[in-house]
Amino acid sequence: MNREEFKIEICANSVESVKAAFEAGADRVELCAGMLEGGTTPSYGTIAMARDLAPRGLHVIIRPRGGDFLYNDLERETMLRDIELARRLGADGVVFGCLTADGDVDRETMRLLMEAAQGMSVTFHRAFDMCRNPFAALQAIEDLGCHRILTSGQEATAEAGIPLLRQLTEHARHTLIMPGCGINASNIAAIATATGAREFHLSARTPLESAMRHRNPRVSMGGTVQVAEYGRDATDPRKVKEVIGRLLQ
Repeated sequence: MNREEFKIEICANSVESVKAAFEAGADRVELCAGMLEGGTTPSYGTIAMARDLAPRGLHVIIRPRGGDFLYNDLERETMLRDIELARRLGADGVVFGCLTADGDVDRETMRLLMEAAQGMSVTFHRAFDMCRNPFAALQAIEDLGCHRILTSGQEATAEAGIPLLRQLTEHARHTLIMPGCGINASNIAAIATATGAREFHLSARTPLESAMRHRNPRVSMGGTVQVAEYGRDATDPRKVKEVIGRLLQ
């Protein structure tokens, strides 16, 4: 493929990651917090700073909490306000997905969010991978007017989900199917060939050690949940460049 034939979206967990992604040649970022929960809405300051640094393709995830994708009235209102905030801060797109208790696309809630996001690019995120019928979900999402679906093919990784990803790409009328989860330089070319997809989502993260010299190993900010207190992950520009390079071969 030549560079105009594909797009690379980086899941960026910080302003630092946004900067690294675009400097490495990414086309777009999905900006989020709460990576361990699958991504939640980032802060005002993070979105504003990212907009200052991102020349294009700033998409903000709209997800008020981790867990499932069945939202109550308070959560829906929160999402509507977050979409408006993202718009005011200059985001190019938003990323969300809502389901019913039975695992179908929540058309009613999605219509409200789509109306609020009018004029912005909309990605239906990996809530799709929790749908009970992927082809019925695809039709509902296309009817709603979403621009793309981020999915691992309802498997643990996009590589494992290749069979469904290929079928979705073939069935989609106008919505782009964007494989994501576990994509890296070693498998992206094979996934592209097998699925026919032309947009790809990955984090390309690497662990960074904390610069803290004084450390207290007795205390965890996660309480009983053990988290890495003295380390963090950030987008590695070398990994982004390597992925792009593999698709250009």
